[in-house]
Parts: sequence; structure tokens; C-alpha cells
Amino acid sequence: MKRHSAQGRGAPQGPSQRQLRAGELIRHALVEILREEEIADPALEGVSVTVTEVRMSPDLRHAVCFVEPLGGGHAPEVVEALNRAARFLRGRLGRLIDMKFTPDLKFVHDESFDEASRMNRLFDDPRVRRDIEHDSSED
Repeated sequence: MKRHSAQGRGAPQGPSQRQLRAGELIRHALVEILREEEIADPALEGVSVTVTEVRMSPDLRHAVCFVEPLGGGHAPEVVEALNRAARFLRGRLGRLIDMKFTPDLKFVHDESFDEASRMNRLFDDPRVRRDIEHDSSED
């Protein structure tokens, strides 16, 4: 019997529940590893890294990890160092998680903090504030 695909019926596109659960499992495990392990890389010495999100591929074999160094400084160097240490981190991750495959890890800088800061600066602009206050007074 043929299974019907939900894609033709305007189904919402996005990660499945399985991908979301696996991403959270990996995010929590990576936080533990980064907190406990000493990674011998000068770019990571004394740097606290926040893992904000992990997005899994549909087959759960690849994970894109969004990270932000504490304070936001030296982000490109920190991301580069984490990508150099990805095989080491994957090995440690395999011991902590209970999945059929340990995913390959790719680290990228999380731009959402910079974007939120940019939005806050826009909202603080006197011209934008005037428009916001004008719209709320009409309600």
C-alpha cells in the first residue's frame, strides 16, 4: 500500500518532532562536554561558549550547532576552533547520547544576538519611537 505524502497538501515545512528532540539532546550533551572537557586550543582557552541551538538533518546524521561566545567577542576564531575540535567533540558526544548514529558536527556563529541588538537600536531611534507612540495613541 502506497503511503500518501503530506507535502502536496500544504503541510507546514520545518523540522520534525524527531529532529527537534534529537537537536535538544545533542545541545544538552554538548553543553556538558564543553563545560567538563579541556580542549587544547588557544582560541578556546578561558572562553565560555553558549550553544543556542542544534539543527539536525532529516536523517539525524548531521548537526549544525549555533554557538555564541560569552560577550560575543572573537566569534570567528572560536567557531573555527570548535570546528577543528569537532571530531573530538563527536567522540565525546557518542559516549553521552543514546542514538543509532553520532552526528557529524558543524559549528556556526549564532547571528540572532547581533540581529536582536540591531533591532533594539532601531526601536530606540527617536523617529521610530515617535511612530510607535503615535500608533499606540490611536488605539
